[in-house]
Amino acid sequence: MKKIVLLIGLACISQVVEAQKKKGPPIKEATVERIIRMLAADDMKGRASGQPGGLQAARFLAAEFDRIGLEKMPGLPTYEQVFPAYEVRGGATSVTLNGTAVAPENILVASGLPTLSWTSEDATPPQVVVIGPQANVRQEMGALLQPAANTLILVDPAHAQWFGQVAGYMSHGSMRGEEPKPYASVFVLAAAPPAPVKFAAMATTTIKAVELRNVVGVLPGQAKDKARAAEMVVFSGHYDHIGTMPAVAGDSIANGADDDASGTTAVVALAEHFKKKKKNQRTLVFVAFTAEEIGGFGSKYFSQQIDPQKVAAMFNIEMIGKEAKFGPKTAFITGYERSDFGKLLQQNLAGTPFRFEPDPYPEQNLFYRSDNATLARLGVPAHTISSDQIPTDKLYHTVDDEVESLNMTNMTAIISAIARSAVGIIAGEQTPTRIEPASVGQRP
Repeated sequence: MKKIVLLIGLACISQVVEAQKKKGPPIKEATVERIIRMLAADDMKGRASGQPGGLQAARFLAAEFDRIGLEKMPGLPTYEQVFPAYEVRGGATSVTLNGTAVAPENILVASGLPTLSWTSEDATPPQVVVIGPQANVRQEMGALLQPAANTLILVDPAHAQWFGQVAGYMSHGSMRGEEPKPYASVFVLAAAPPAPVKFAAMATTTIKAVELRNVVGVLPGQAKDKARAAEMVVFSGHYDHIGTMPAVAGDSIANGADDDASGTTAVVALAEHFKKKKKNQRTLVFVAFTAEEIGGFGSKYFSQQIDPQKVAAMFNIEMIGKEAKFGPKTAFITGYERSDFGKLLQQNLAGTPFRFEPDPYPEQNLFYRSDNATLARLGVPAHTISSDQIPTDKLYHTVDDEVESLNMTNMTAIISAIARSAVGIIAGEQTPTRIEPASVGQRP
């Protein structure tokens, strides 16, 4: 009898071991913590795009992809997908209206010209545009911040708050994905004087080309069907953050532990998981994007290097370091209603304590605010997975977004759930419905 019991016990253990093999190696919390502590360390200086800390983070991620044994993206000699961008910083400015000098804080220049010197008496003077007190200032100013013609814009003082916000943002300089056109918009916060307006404007701008880089690793599809093996599933997160900011209690580094070292950590952990598992029939592409915080230039460039029709799905992972409003072992999916991506993931989690929910914050427009939107506009079922309670998150974009504020156990559970929920898609057994590109539009 003892021998029979022993044999039964050994058989049960064998079945458990086999089941664990089929599931693949678990996501280890120690691995998650090691990666995120490196990315959110003070010596990364907040991982700002185009800055030394951002380059350091990229090199660390490339080393992780090399350690795991991922292949490089076809056509690339390294894991770094390098592309140009342009840093634009304003210099000295002066404006007079009808002979009266305008205070410097009431002048804002968006320029692709190293120098400009305009007067209303020029042979071809700039166009004068008035944004009145009842105008949609956000829309009208926004359209002119990427100038396609030389324009002087008079912004009514009723919009002083919005004007100040834009001026504060641009005072730190801006990054552009394309070389600025040789035109300028000069905004002046002032009531429009009686026509004809006499003016003079002078400004200098420094335009510097810089290199930005995504970090991309590939796990080729194992399917014998070449067409199926060529289909891609993208796992992504953005590794950039906002760098440094005015010091609070002596701390000026915005470490970005949750935003988005947490999502980037998930990408690395998932790459290691699926590499060990060796069950992917479709090709898996693991990408850490740069420049999400300053315009999504990294995901835009990446999307131009691939055929979006071959991308079966995109798992974009953003801010998973804290518990969701639904409680532990939950996360939400942005744009849940736009495809059946979320429903497929939840089906694969049946029988587990974890669940995915639709985005509970539609008013935040989160679907448009991360790198998934770039590929969604090309028809890819591209969604962001997150757990952040963003309306009440007081650490967002502050120096206090530190590793110590995160729930590492819950974060590991989210990554493990993503791994399990993705199995049907990476095996080629499930294919989410595609998103109608025209329904996505641009970020509000």
